[in-house]
Amino acid sequence: MARKAITVKPDADGRVVLGALAAGVSSYKVSKRADGSLLLQPDPAIPPHEAWLRKNPTAMAQIERGLADAKAGRLTKAPDFSSFLEEVDE
Repeated sequence: MARKAITVKPDADGRVVLGALAAGVSSYKVSKRADGSLLLQPDPAIPPHEAWLRKNPTAMAQIERGLADAKAGRLTKAPDFSSFLEEVDE
């Protein structure tokens, strides 16, 4: 559902306030088009400890395949590794 266009005016530093239009978005990619218009696209923040996954197509494919398998109910029970644990005194 498209919203009605609104007019915003930049302040002295070129900033504009988007207010409720930006609800739920933490950052945007901004590109300037040939006609001078600006395009804002939501840019989801990816924590650094997860960024490597986006850069590794093999690992990403494995994750996606695993999620598809889980969604389809193709699951296996993990073996019991408790015999490898050591008793720890507290």
